[in-house]
Amino acid sequence: MKWSITPVLSVLCMAFVGPVWAAQQAPSAPVLVGQYKRLQDDAPVDLKSYAGKVVLVVNTASKCGFTNQYDDLEKLYAKYKAKGLVVLGFPSTSFRQEYSDNAKIADFCKNTYGIKFPMFANMEVVGPNAAPLFKALQKATGQTVQWNFNKYLISKDETRIKYFPSEVPPLGSPLEDLIVEELKR
Repeated sequence: MKWSITPVLSVLCMAFVGPVWAAQQAPSAPVLVGQYKRLQDDAPVDLKSYAGKVVLVVNTASKCGFTNQYDDLEKLYAKYKAKGLVVLGFPSTSFRQEYSDNAKIADFCKNTYGIKFPMFANMEVVGPNAAPLFKALQKATGQTVQWNFNKYLISKDETRIKYFPSEVPPLGSPLEDLIVEELKR
């Protein structure tokens, strides 16, 4: 088996240096398209309903070393919601650290972390079966989801998309600084 140190160095550099910036060009197509089912009731939600907001997309998991980021994600959402931020949580079993049952995920998020930001039904975020949203985000940034709690920040006009790895916390970080900057635009 061959090992490559490049992905490890890439993650470590991103954690200490900051986000990987998307290409200077705007994505060729909007990324906030399609309908996804809400976690708590399977009701369809059109992602276009979030157009004009600063959107933070996060792939989540209930049984991960980064699961405690739920707390800061909820605080971030509460802090900036009135200014135009929306956090969208997408539970995923892609890394085998999420419950497969949506009701169990919803119960965990509500009762453990008091999550109020929109959460969606469990989905794949990598590979050939990845949800179209994640394929579009990965194409726009050149950054594939590497683990749970990877984050994509999308500008109000969807022309700027930034990727942040799991190690970048939601609060008190370059991510929060960039959110504040985007909210002012």
